[in-house]
Order: sequence, then C-alpha cells, then structure tokens
Amino acid sequence: DDAAVYDLGDGTAIVSTTDFFMPIVDDPEDFGRIASVNAISDIYAMGGTPLVAIAILGWPIDKIPPEVANKVIDGSRKACAEAGIPLAGGHSIDSPEPIFGLAVTGRVDKNHLKQNGGATVGCRLFLTKPIGVGILSTAQKKGKLKPEHANIARDSMVQLNKAGETFGRLPYIKAMTDVTGFGLLGHLTEMCEASGVSAVVEFDKVPFLNLDILNHYLDEKCIPGGTHRNWDSYGHKVAPLPGRQRFLLCDPQTSGGLLVAVEPQKENDFRLEANKLGLILDQMGDIHERKEKLVRVV
Repeated sequence: DDAAVYDLGDGTAIVSTTDFFMPIVDDPEDFGRIASVNAISDIYAMGGTPLVAIAILGWPIDKIPPEVANKVIDGSRKACAEAGIPLAGGHSIDSPEPIFGLAVTGRVDKNHLKQNGGATVGCRLFLTKPIGVGILSTAQKKGKLKPEHANIARDSMVQLNKAGETFGRLPYIKAMTDVTGFGLLGHLTEMCEASGVSAVVEFDKVPFLNLDILNHYLDEKCIPGGTHRNWDSYGHKVAPLPGRQRFLLCDPQTSGGLLVAVEPQKENDFRLEANKLGLILDQMGDIHERKEKLVRVV
C-alpha cells in the first residue's frame, strides 16, 4: 500500500508516509512543489486527509547557494497551502546532491480507508492523470525537450490528487493506489496481486499526456532507465505486448494519478462524482478472474 496506517481505536486511523528524490526539473520552486505534491499523494491514495508535513532537505552547501534551497522550500509551501496543511518544520543535511521531499501525516475514517487490494471481478478501471512524465523528463535531461513542450510534464506533476479524499468516502470504489515509479502496468499488477484478480487494459483508452509528442521522444531514444527495470521486474506477469506500448505503460511516473477500481453498476455515479471535482474520466479497462498473466493489454 501507499502509506503506513495506525489504528487509533476510535474508528479513525493515522496515515503516515514519506517520499523524497533528487531534482527532476530545472526550476527549484517547481522541484519543491512537485516533490511535495508527490509525497502528499500517498495520503490521498488511501482515502485520507493530510494534516501536517515535515520537510526533508539534503543540500550540497559548497556547490549550490542556500538561496536556491529557499526557493525549493517556497515551492513546497505552495503545495502544502493548496492541500490545506502547514509545512511545520523539517530537517536538513549537507549532501553530495540536492534532495527534497516530505514526511506527511494524515487521518482517515477506517470505513473510508482505501488500499490496492479489494478489486473484484467486473470492476471498471480509471486513471485520474495522464501518463508520460518519465519520457518527457528524460528528454529534458538529454537536452532534447522542445521549448513548446517544456511545461507539459510540470503542469501534470503539480496537480494534487485531492480527489482521493472524496473517493475514500465512496463505498463502490473497491481499490485505489497512485501510479508512480513502477508505471501503470506495475501498479496495476500490484493491485491484481493484492486483490487475487487479473485485469484487461484497452490501450487506446489509456490517458496519455500527448501520444504524438511521447512517440516523438521515444523515437529520440528518450526512455527512462526505470522503464527497463520496471519491465524486468514484473514483465513476466504481463501478457506479451509490443515494445512501444511497453515503453509507454512502464514509464515511471512522478506525482502520477490515482488508479481506481469501481464497481460496474456504480460507474455512472463515479463519473458524476469525478465531474464535480473537475475530472472527466474514461474507463480504460476492467477486472477479470485471476489468470496466469495478471495484466493483458488489448
């Protein structure tokens, strides 16, 4: 699951998580904001409400001025303010490379707790954010990202998964997790394993940032190293699929969307709730009885 949960014994539980990483964008404020949104997402992915955040900062003080670190913190404060929580302190160390993230504490009604297990046969699968940020981030690192594409990944990564707080209160959502470093196929495989089921994904219905743009950068060999590691770790659980689809569906995400399994008879109700939150979502797959291959892409 996405975070640790401690039962308080009164019908509520504390949700605790931490996440941090090295810069994936050039702008320090964007880096702080993205890292913070990514960390807070784990609380939302379990149907919880974030309460407070503590910063984790590693900084090469002999290489990068502290003023740049202050901009990272400013970005974090913006993300926390948007989530309605204080950035209440933190800890910093001298490190060879800059790192930043948060430790986040939240709460959840035990009846609203969502986990990646619990999906049942017939459930419809939805994803709340398009995928592809790993490919675009790699293009940026290689100096191949076109100026007109500079903010596509950034604009997705700074979006909070606040919808998860509402989704936690919907009993017809049977399983939920956020899609991050393992890519869509990896997190869906984990959901299937935890639920004792298999899944079928319709490739043409998977939300991508912009498939033409992503294919251009795949042609330019902008494939994250994590993509290959992902496939090596769980590819044997997935039915064979073409290399191009594999590169896209195993693309490691930072601050990715929520993968949600919804009871089939409540699909329309879910769409309406998502619409109220500004999300227009299309079904991209469904859950089937357990098979040897946990995920099949059609």
